[in-house]
Amino acid sequence: MSYKQYRQKKQSTPKYGNKKTVVDGITFDSQAESIYYNQLKYLKRANHIKDFKLQPQYLLQEGFKKNGKTYRPIYYKADFEVIKLDGSTQIIDIKGAITKEFAIKQKLFELKYMDSITLLKYKNGQFVEV
Repeated sequence: MSYKQYRQKKQSTPKYGNKKTVVDGITFDSQAESIYYNQLKYLKRANHIKDFKLQPQYLLQEGFKKNGKTYRPIYYKADFEVIKLDGSTQIIDIKGAITKEFAIKQKLFELKYMDSITLLKYKNGQFVEV
């Protein structure tokens, strides 16, 4: 197998079996995310939520320099931020599997921000909290 074939195979095989999906010109990392996006659009049209944002980014740790080396900031990017009718926010992440990296970022998020992350999994045609 050539290097080019290896790279193509590696890029085309998702790590957790998720399948990229495009809805309204937006590419989602999984079909479950696209389904939840459609649900949020419906809830907004029906005035059950005020608004929602896609892929909001939260700073977990500032970048810094130490001994001449530059360390980049660490961010957490959620799948959705839902703004409820009362003005409160809900941070939503759609997960098939919880990785070690996510578990660490979740702890850092919980330490720095007042909101908590709601983890959802798409199972048997509905979203359940993990």
